[in-house]
Amino acid sequence: MATLSDNPGVRRQMGRGDDDPQARPGMGLPVHLLGKLATKATHPAVILAETLLLPLLAVGLGLIWAPQDPLQVQTSFPWPWLAPVVLALRYGPMAGLVGASVLLIGWLALNAGHWDIFPQLYFLGGLILVMLVGEFSSLWQARARRAETLQLYLDQRLEHLVRQHYLLRLSHDRLEQELIGRPMSMRDALSGLREAGRGEEQAPQALLRLLAQYCQLECAAIHTVTKGHVAAQASASIGAHDPLQADDPLLRQALQTHRLCHIRQVQNGPPGTRYLVAAPLLDLDGEMYGLLVVQEMPFFALQEENLQTLQLLLGYYTDGLSMDALARPIVKQFPDCPPLFAFELQRLAHIHASAQVPSIVVALECQPRALEQDLPAQVERLKRELDEAWLIRAPQRQVLAVLMPLGNATTAEGYVRRLEAWMQQKSQQSLAQAGIFPHVVPLDSAQPERILQRLHSIAHA
Repeated sequence: MATLSDNPGVRRQMGRGDDDPQARPGMGLPVHLLGKLATKATHPAVILAETLLLPLLAVGLGLIWAPQDPLQVQTSFPWPWLAPVVLALRYGPMAGLVGASVLLIGWLALNAGHWDIFPQLYFLGGLILVMLVGEFSSLWQARARRAETLQLYLDQRLEHLVRQHYLLRLSHDRLEQELIGRPMSMRDALSGLREAGRGEEQAPQALLRLLAQYCQLECAAIHTVTKGHVAAQASASIGAHDPLQADDPLLRQALQTHRLCHIRQVQNGPPGTRYLVAAPLLDLDGEMYGLLVVQEMPFFALQEENLQTLQLLLGYYTDGLSMDALARPIVKQFPDCPPLFAFELQRLAHIHASAQVPSIVVALECQPRALEQDLPAQVERLKRELDEAWLIRAPQRQVLAVLMPLGNATTAEGYVRRLEAWMQQKSQQSLAQAGIFPHVVPLDSAQPERILQRLHSIAHA
């Protein structure tokens, strides 16, 4: 049912509504004009012009309203003083004093020859009023500037926090995607490689399955290499792998350099390669006996970190096939060193040399009071799954060397803290009070023999 307000003609006769932005009840001026009047000027010339013209306008209006007394000296209220008061409110006491000076000059000009009747109280009261209003304006302008500065700082901090939160969210989403695509940790991968190296016949296929799971390979194959020639038949493969193309430029570059090569490193001529990655499998003498070729993998998996991980896992696997040969030089020089500890030490040294991934050795020096409580054997049982331990016996003390693969100083610090907590829970003592003193020996660019010599020097000091 239509109402009177639905008729456009009736609405025009009824006038503007309360929600009209151009008018408000009881106000004859548009809102945008009042907003301009309330906005202060910033240019010095505009401020000076406003300071001079507003008092002159008050004097001019006084001449029109009361020509015999334009400054309203004899009336009940001195209306021209509103101009200096407004200037003092807008721009501070100095602008108000300039406006009052204009009124003074105007009175002197209009009363030339009659300066003996100068209204002292009139101008004194006006000046006091202008100074009070100017001081009030200065105080609140200073407070407003401080509030604006604080608000600007808070806005910047909020914008920074919002940006950081957005980046954190992107990082979390990317980490979640990587964890979905890479469901195992590096420690699990190395443990799987140990198991893969034990079965000689199924080892290549087990290695390829683990690489596909950890490095996101979709289509890849391992080919045997004999005297620089790659076998056409793959010894292990995953996915719909095509027959090998021996003249592929990426394969030729990998065979020449004996290093992992990917599609962006093809040097000879135009790219023209059908493979994404070619990685050699090298023995202890640096001779190539196998070649991993990757035909398909996700776009985001073809990045430096994933390729470094692929090279690390291949090196760990190939070293594991030569356990006796790796451990023999160390066992010959240090007969009391366990072969498995010597093998892991050599293998981790090779990994650091090829992939720049460090490892760490924590040597726990056990004094006689610790030996009386059989603490070395108890601490040895607390080692992690991939860690290898060697108990070095000396006349005065024993040193328990714990080799931590792919660890650094932070890893050693966490391990020592865990031992501290275990000792506090066991006997309400610290490691030092129990007679155990830890030493951290990094396995970086040093030769494994030097590491063992340092461990022996700790035991026989």
